[in-house]
Amino acid sequence: MKNENLIQYIYGIADNALILGQRLSELCGHGPSLETDIALTNMALDLLGQTRSYYQYVARLTGDEKTEDDIAFLRIERQYKNVLLVEQPNRHFGYVITRQFFFDVFHLLLLQELQNSKDETLSAIAKKGIKEVSYHQRFSSDWMKRLGDGTEESHQKVQEAVDDLWRFTDELFHLTEDDKEAIETGIGIDVTKLKEKYNQKIKEILEEATLTIPEIKWFQKGGKQGIHSEHMGYLLADLQYMQRAYPNMVW
Repeated sequence: MKNENLIQYIYGIADNALILGQRLSELCGHGPSLETDIALTNMALDLLGQTRSYYQYVARLTGDEKTEDDIAFLRIERQYKNVLLVEQPNRHFGYVITRQFFFDVFHLLLLQELQNSKDETLSAIAKKGIKEVSYHQRFSSDWMKRLGDGTEESHQKVQEAVDDLWRFTDELFHLTEDDKEAIETGIGIDVTKLKEKYNQKIKEILEEATLTIPEIKWFQKGGKQGIHSEHMGYLLADLQYMQRAYPNMVW
């Protein structure tokens, strides 16, 4: 597998962790309780830690003295390959939890398979991340149940979040050309085979939370091809400001 194809495949995984980690970091100091605030901040750190491992590997693959910071902060919007789901804004706590839940279920399934990759580095990153992401899924699943089967207001808000965010979930299982090549070489994961388990897990938790999956036939895609929502530019403006304002800055 060519290095450039492998790099693009890694971006399709790593950029999800970076962008969702950035979204969660925006909530630091704004959680509904101290314990929940700290939990969300720690989850952001988990995701950013995973991102560093992926980007350090990409930096080695490029061989042009790029660093993990260059990869995170100096790409333009179209070069990020994250799904649209993770870039959606923090509208309210129920929205944050629903976005997290929809991604966590997928993320855990992905890492469980990625640990069997023929690429030793990707396998090692997956094995290290599984414990963290298992906790993420438990956290978001428990909160879905608490909010969905809680008060009338919490149920209404989280159901609205489910209705709005469900249209982004199908993109998780979309295969790019780089994904297909990675699968052929035994490095990548055929995420289409994860969809049945994903839907089963989502349905199980939502039923317990007295929530329903909306019946829609049209799903929104584009992020994995670098075509993002209107929210992505604002997110990157915050994420990249310091590095672009003070080029070559070293901490």
